[in-house]
Amino acid sequence: MTHNFNQPLARHDSDSLKWQRYGTALPLWVADMDFTSPEPVLAALHERVAHGVFGYGAPPEELTETICARMAYLYRWTVTPEQIVYLPGLVCGLNVVCRAVGEPGDGVLVQTPVYPPFLAAPGHQDRRLITAELTTEQHDGRLYYRFDATAFEAAIDSRTRLFILCHPHNPVGRAFEVEELSRLAAICERRDLVVCSDEIHCDLLLDGRRHTPLAALSPEIARRCITLMAPSKTFNIPGLGASFAIIQHPELRRRFKQAMRGIVPDVNILALTAALAAYRHGDEWLRDLLAYLAANRDFLVDHVARHWPDLRATVPEATYLAWLDCRNAGIAGNPQHFFLERAGVALNDGATFGPGGDGFVRLNFGCPRATLAEGLERMGAALAAR
Repeated sequence: MTHNFNQPLARHDSDSLKWQRYGTALPLWVADMDFTSPEPVLAALHERVAHGVFGYGAPPEELTETICARMAYLYRWTVTPEQIVYLPGLVCGLNVVCRAVGEPGDGVLVQTPVYPPFLAAPGHQDRRLITAELTTEQHDGRLYYRFDATAFEAAIDSRTRLFILCHPHNPVGRAFEVEELSRLAAICERRDLVVCSDEIHCDLLLDGRRHTPLAALSPEIARRCITLMAPSKTFNIPGLGASFAIIQHPELRRRFKQAMRGIVPDVNILALTAALAAYRHGDEWLRDLLAYLAANRDFLVDHVARHWPDLRATVPEATYLAWLDCRNAGIAGNPQHFFLERAGVALNDGATFGPGGDGFVRLNFGCPRATLAEGLERMGAALAAR
């Protein structure tokens, strides 16, 4: 391993949302890792800053070509330059999609529990939110979520126009298998839904798993699919705001671009610089990161199983986010409030992830092992004293 992920970072005075929101509490919440970005990214940014001019950015052809090559190499997915639309953030893309598809009052379907902006975006664009819960199972005391085709299709009504997929899934950590994706795609084709597939965590599959973009399944699903990706979570550059949509159907792409006009700014020049360096030179760092995250996940899951029998945890197949079921832990009230007030550990409140999230917390294990261990020790002390 060439990168020292055990190195602690001082982030209290770095204008960090993660480290400032909850004061002195140990922050294991928002999806922002406590690791420095790859050295090639830092070097490229230093060079750009040394140039001294920060004018308006234009996506370099080299970045577009690199993305196309990456899609072909990783997924055997043919993407052409004109099919890529750059965005200053993925959440922005979710809202643009809701604006571009359907009419006011039309339905937007999401699978819960899910990343909170999925729940908010439809209402921002005068669309109607529809939810279908993922199905839960228990294996050896651990939570497992799967796609429920029956519940999914039953939630679709005559005015449902759009489905927003989280793939890999945040917060439950599923890397959906091809068989699941194929069943989902068949329903969307049969019910004539546009699909927005948020694949921002596509590089963060653990244990050697391989990601399959939904749009790569077939030409039929590709023509109704808007895929959102970014280097931000992978290479820990979310604050720079670099992301993109891949839209292969010309008319769908035209509608998406039309919805962007006047409200979506261009991607800034530092974000473009970082994205290119990350995609061109960050893979060695990424291999080391994935090994470290898998070890952190195993440390966390083992700790929960051995020390907290009243809690259940997912075993994330992807992402650096764990989903903890606290409903049988004897905690009075909201578990996020409990761990913040009693343990001094800041987690995400499961209730904000929609139906199926009450009584859960989301924990970010993308941090040095010592930080994770301290957080678990604090949480354990609070549970012991409850």
